[in-house]
Amino acid sequence: QAGTSIYVKTADICAMLGCSNQWVGQLTSQGTLIKRATPHGKMYEVLETVKAYSEIMEQRASKGLTEDEKKVEQTRRMAEAQIKAARATVAKLEADELKGKMHRSEDVRTVTEEMANTLRNLLLALPGRLAVDVCNADSPAEASIIIRDAIYEVMKEMSKFQYDPAKYEELVRERQNWEQQTGALVDESD
Repeated sequence: QAGTSIYVKTADICAMLGCSNQWVGQLTSQGTLIKRATPHGKMYEVLETVKAYSEIMEQRASKGLTEDEKKVEQTRRMAEAQIKAARATVAKLEADELKGKMHRSEDVRTVTEEMANTLRNLLLALPGRLAVDVCNADSPAEASIIIRDAIYEVMKEMSKFQYDPAKYEELVRERQNWEQQTGALVDESD
């Protein structure tokens, strides 16, 4: 639960911070890190310890740096933060795509092209379907009605096109499979 203190052993702190047992012991003896009494013995409070360690590392990093080096370091940290934010955005977009909440433009283009091709084929079939009936019409008005009815049939057929999440899901799966196969080929060449 948020706000609950979590106490861990020295080995856990070493694993979290990526440092040695001796280094944690030295920082504890200096008073930088503090062990607290718990029912399970003296242990480190995670939040307090990580904050203290971050501060000491920041101080060590900024000692002896020139102003230019400090600016470079700050720029590096900002760039890392931007990269992390961009990765988080990409991960969210990929998750939204997998959930069907978002579609890639190429998927929308594929589905739209499929619909346009269907319309094209239906329209190109009209002259062959209507030629005999229009020629046998008794008047231009009757020919017009025949053509209009055929166009209505095409429109009725096109109205059957509806948003189909399964179609987009299929496109996502195809792309993922392709990317995995391509990635596997690239990895094998290394």
